[in-house]
Amino acid sequence: MKFGIDRLLASPELRRPLEGRRVALLAHPASVTADLTHSLDALVATGLNVSAVFGPQHGVRGDLQDNMMESPDYTDPTYGMPVFSLYGEVRRPTGQSMGTFDTILIDLQDVGCRIYTFVTTLLYVLEAAAEHGKSVWVLDRPNPAGRPVEGTTLLPGWESFVGAGPMPMRHGMTLGEMGHWFIEQFNLDVDYRVIEMEGWQPDAAPGFGWPPERPWINPSPNAANVNMARAYAGTVMLEGTLLSEGRGTTRPLELFGAPDIDAKAVIAEMRRLAPEWLAGCTLRDIWFQPTFHKHVGQLCSGVFIHAEGGAYDHAAFQPWRLQALGFKAIRKLYGDYPLWRDFPYEYVFDKLAIDVINGGTDLREWVDDAAALPGDLDARTRPDEVAWVEARAPHLLY
Repeated sequence: MKFGIDRLLASPELRRPLEGRRVALLAHPASVTADLTHSLDALVATGLNVSAVFGPQHGVRGDLQDNMMESPDYTDPTYGMPVFSLYGEVRRPTGQSMGTFDTILIDLQDVGCRIYTFVTTLLYVLEAAAEHGKSVWVLDRPNPAGRPVEGTTLLPGWESFVGAGPMPMRHGMTLGEMGHWFIEQFNLDVDYRVIEMEGWQPDAAPGFGWPPERPWINPSPNAANVNMARAYAGTVMLEGTLLSEGRGTTRPLELFGAPDIDAKAVIAEMRRLAPEWLAGCTLRDIWFQPTFHKHVGQLCSGVFIHAEGGAYDHAAFQPWRLQALGFKAIRKLYGDYPLWRDFPYEYVFDKLAIDVINGGTDLREWVDDAAALPGDLDARTRPDEVAWVEARAPHLLY
């Protein structure tokens, strides 16, 4: 198959509208071609007038580990062009940076989750382009989590840098498709084009969204593999808790744990509460000791989520429910366990991080309500998921 960048490079006809225009590129370390050449180098080599580069969270270089670590603007040392950070002094492109190009190419590998901030950056670029009369092209890439949909819809008033609009946690769209939805949802008047992929099969085994023949390159420092991308719609919620999500280990966002829980007991309680929510994956109890971040230097008992191997069932796997069930099991076993982390999350200072992540209070309230059953969360969530499948349908390209 071919990604959008590969089709653009292979076709002078596709590139023709860019001739004579100043072209910017929004990219990160995973913005590479089929032969692993960085997209910036490949585009410059075609003779296009690449006049500026933009970087999302974690930077063009992908060098900054944690959330709320800002990247500076700088000058590209190879080509001498300006590199503008969209996760530094600003989150939205400024008038100054918008003046450096006519068309911006967005070549970002996403992981298919609302909270992954590249989705919000896409919206902010579209809004700025509409204001300044610029063109936006998305060079489309696979959604490695595939088409499944899961989670409650972000509620009005809960918009943030990790919540661009009323979509569920696991949205099942590519960035190119999401751009079309944003334009309709926010009534944007912008010149928008998607260079589509060729041959993407999001429902086909064994990749179910990610073509196995393509090497995985971290789009952000803790997005280390496809297993992480599949689990992330659930494990990202750990960022709003005092449980470790595995930062400071070699497998972040594929596990959860803490020094003061018994992982085997947690798995057993999860299985007792809602065995159907554990379908499609394998849970394994582990030990780990983070080298930085939460519980640094402490031995933690943990649960590893294997959304891979022979037991993986793409249609059955429900990472958001699975992680919610992990929280519920800990609450059942340990009563007043201090689950929820109270700190500023993505520059929201007046709401609990877990609520910012979920775009509302429903999940936290379900976990904390001793009488609430798995069926109650299902009943709250299913209508949102059905509505999203219908809302996104006109915008699917594959």
